[in-house]
Amino acid sequence: MGENALARMSRDNRLIWALCVASIVIYINLYMMQGMLPLIAERFQVSAARSTLVLSVTSFTLAFSLLIYAVISDRIGRHKPIVWSLWALALSNLLLIYIRSFDGLVAVRLLQGVLLASLPAIAMAYFKEQLQPQTMLKAAAVYITANSFGGIVGRLLGGVLSQYFDWQSAMWVLLLVSLLGVAVTNWLLPSARSAAKREHRIRRWQFRQEGRIDLRGFLRHLQDNQMRLAYIIGGVTFMMMVNQYSFIQLRLMAEPYYWSRFQATLIFLCYSSGTIASYFTARWITRHGQLPLFKMSLVLMLAGTLLTLLENQVTICIGFLLSSCGFFVTHSCCNSFVAMRANRHRAKATSLYLCFYYFGAAMGGPYLMMFWHHSAWQGIVVGSLLLLVVIAVAVWRLGSAQRHSLSAPPQLAKAHH
Repeated sequence: MGENALARMSRDNRLIWALCVASIVIYINLYMMQGMLPLIAERFQVSAARSTLVLSVTSFTLAFSLLIYAVISDRIGRHKPIVWSLWALALSNLLLIYIRSFDGLVAVRLLQGVLLASLPAIAMAYFKEQLQPQTMLKAAAVYITANSFGGIVGRLLGGVLSQYFDWQSAMWVLLLVSLLGVAVTNWLLPSARSAAKREHRIRRWQFRQEGRIDLRGFLRHLQDNQMRLAYIIGGVTFMMMVNQYSFIQLRLMAEPYYWSRFQATLIFLCYSSGTIASYFTARWITRHGQLPLFKMSLVLMLAGTLLTLLENQVTICIGFLLSSCGFFVTHSCCNSFVAMRANRHRAKATSLYLCFYYFGAAMGGPYLMMFWHHSAWQGIVVGSLLLLVVIAVAVWRLGSAQRHSLSAPPQLAKAHH
């Protein structure tokens, strides 16, 4: 193997591992609060249900900030927005150490949502620009696995800290973990760009004053029927899944289970099925295609949700293992579908998908809270089943659109693309 090939492999691996470490930092910061909801309710004297807004507001500002980072990264490149926002995110945890009110906590989390958005908005476009297509699929699978791992670690860390530490000590731990992760990312992330990429970026700088080009980039993807359906599938799936995990903690801490704060966060270990599934999804997509995987995932999420109705701790855990597997396969399929379908304005395509994705998470809290207040966990299941119907319709329509695209004359299919 020649020196250039070895250098490229080394550069590719550094990029993949850098973005995976950054992803773990991002998702620890995003989801540690979900594992601390009981402590937040107690410290800031709000109801347990209202404490879930801490996650919703962060997801809300994250969702819309994705679009901004997509434009910025298309203008100035992928490297700087990631590095700058990660350092700002780590340092913003200093504000959490000294926060005194729930409103103040919500305000800081709104700010952090903006800083959390950079990596999710840019990562897939970064991979597609720097990696070969087959390597890109594997990188996407490893990256989503890192997302899942960071989410699990963040939630479990939140559970441990809320059980054994006070608020300020917990926030100091978050600050130190974040600084360490950002430093490792900064060390790993390659700064070199190929000449072709630099020339492409110079051409993009010529359009700096033309905001209409940015708007056209977003509209190009929103006008693509298959892209819209992928956005809806991902957004509604996350709307259901992430908020189910918030409310199941409240159920497990109540009668007849009476789990402790830390024990309630152990339910997040069920994410591990999704972590494992994410790793193998690239291989499954290559072998079977996305549509069969969407259908399989839908069945898993339906079965998992219904199993949680049984008054048994084991079946609840099995239900969440099934649902988490289905969710992460769906998310991996959507992510790869969007990244591979976008032949222009790639960062805008992936950021639009993630905008729908996190906007779903933000809306899912208030949506499911209505069902929780009416019928507790049984209400959550009913609300989730309604969302699964929406997902099923979107998957069916995506399949129909793909069959129509395949059967269309070449010039018509090209026009749709």
